[in-house]
Amino acid sequence: MSLLHEAIIAEKYGLRLTVEQMGEALSLKPQTIYNKIAKDEFKVRTYVDGGKRFADYRDLAAYLDSCRAGIQV
Repeated sequence: MSLLHEAIIAEKYGLRLTVEQMGEALSLKPQTIYNKIAKDEFKVRTYVDGGKRFADYRDLAAYLDSCRAGIQV
């Protein structure tokens, strides 16, 4: 896993990302992310806290690494 991806994401977004931030990082609209989550097609692990959905910065970094390597997580 690339520590560089982790560092860049954590610096820009913090330790957890909202759906809107994930959309910005992945060039997806938030509704697209919600739709993929509902269909169990979203490749980044997410969780709900206080009624809002988030992703850990390390999970997003791992996903980006897998895309770069041609491997889907």
